Amino acid sequence: MSTAGFVVAIPARHDATRLPGKPLRLLGGEPLVLHVARRALAAGAREVWVAADDERIARALEGSGVQVAMTASSHQSGTDRLAECADIAGWGDDTIVVNLQGDEPFAPAAGIRRVAQLLETDAAGMATLAEHIREPQVLFDPNTVKVVVADTGHALYFSRAPIPWHRDAFSREGDVKVAGEWLRHIGIYAYRAGFLRRFSKMPPGRLERIESLEQLRVLEAGLPIAVALSPEPFPQGVDTPEDLARAEALLAAARG
Repeated sequence: MSTAGFVVAIPARHDATRLPGKPLRLLGGEPLVLHVARRALAAGAREVWVAADDERIARALEGSGVQVAMTASSHQSGTDRLAECADIAGWGDDTIVVNLQGDEPFAPAAGIRRVAQLLETDAAGMATLAEHIREPQVLFDPNTVKVVVADTGHALYFSRAPIPWHRDAFSREGDVKVAGEWLRHIGIYAYRAGFLRRFSKMPPGRLERIESLEQLRVLEAGLPIAVALSPEPFPQGVDTPEDLARAEALLAAARG
């Protein structure tokens, strides 16, 4: 299946709350955002853009082979930032845009390609990935987003709660045996550029505000989100100093 036409856009906000200056934090001696950009390039995207809000990010990417869109610092979400990037880049409404988070230095190239492929065969305007949950502690962790998928391959709901709720097995958490019945949502998305522009103009929904999950805005509006299993695991992203230390150790192990 061809994905020659897809592009990757990486939102990179300098002043992240839990890890200020995150895009420029060093991993293996290089800025974090540079590692993420290389993953996008390895996936074979037609274009790779970083939607930045600070000139220091642009300077860190000089000579990397990616393009930088300087976007407003006032954006409330990465989706809004990417919608501005789409306008700066001049992408047509049918362009498939993969939103690769700027804190995913180990995102597998196969996963990036897979989420783009979803929109080549599905009429949905938005797609994402998931993977099976194997450990009860992950299932019950509110920081791990779960997704329930219909037989159509479209998302029914996303939640921080362990959904679906197994009435009998969940009567005592210690008795839970997780065997692939539950899905962890992976925060990588693909959009048609026209849908991305539409999404950024939609008002936040009630469910989105309750769960603090932006993708619920789409479901609450009655619009489909296509979901597929990732062909490879997505290692944990970098959101805290502890995450950065773990990433450093993982990179060192990979380099031998």
